[in-house]
Amino acid sequence: MQPSYTKVFATFARNSLIRDMTFRTNFVLQCISSLGWTAMNVGFYLILFQYTNSIGQDSGWDREKFFLFIATTWFINSLVQAFFMPNAEEFSELIRTGGLDFALLKPIDTQFLISFRRIDWSALANFFAGGLIAAVSLYRLATREVDPMVPSLGSLVLYVVFVLCGVAIMYSLMICLSATSIWLGRNQTLYNFWFYITNFSRYPMEMYNHGWGSALYGFFTFVVPVLVVVNVPARLIAKPIDPRTNEDWLLAAWGLVATVLSVIASRWVFKKALLSYRSASS
Repeated sequence: MQPSYTKVFATFARNSLIRDMTFRTNFVLQCISSLGWTAMNVGFYLILFQYTNSIGQDSGWDREKFFLFIATTWFINSLVQAFFMPNAEEFSELIRTGGLDFALLKPIDTQFLISFRRIDWSALANFFAGGLIAAVSLYRLATREVDPMVPSLGSLVLYVVFVLCGVAIMYSLMICLSATSIWLGRNQTLYNFWFYITNFSRYPMEMYNHGWGSALYGFFTFVVPVLVVVNVPARLIAKPIDPRTNEDWLLAAWGLVATVLSVIASRWVFKKALLSYRSASS
């Protein structure tokens, strides 16, 4: 009989919370460390906007809209770091110690078990920090004297949908890199590679679509679609839905397609890697 995946996930979440609360001082320090990093980023961009009105010439990303963009980045990254990063980091250890043998014997999907068995609750501190920054930015956009903007209900719904799409794309990239541990034995360098390429998602894509940056724009939009992760939902909430250019709608459509393709590709890579796995006892 197949277990209820919702109940299994709830059990993982509860056990992870109990473990974190067992070492409360460490949990609090991790939250403070994350919030400190967030505060330093906010301070940096506040200083930056003292010298410019927008990020990128004629990009439309003024201070309040750019902080919505940053808040979206923290929403997505905090969810990925809380739910998936701890498990991806331990995958190579499961292979080395033989823990993957026991995972394969469980009457549950192996990828689900590997992906969700541990949750880092302290990583969600930045999620709430992002919520505060988004709320302040939206309030300032709605109350400014020139060109006030209030996002519609449709924008907010689409925003949540595409934030989840962004999480799915980032998860897919991470599980693909994790699966290579089966072939490589240890892939710490590939985790560093994950951080390097995801740095591209932290900035508006308009910054790359000029000169030699166009190659980066094309690669990280259509091959490894990390640029759509934050840009699509941020555009939906920072700009009114109507009027919209055809380019905006095509980018949103590509975001949905990229999400489906990324999840399918990650599932294929994970299963392909498992076929190459040899038990630690063999």
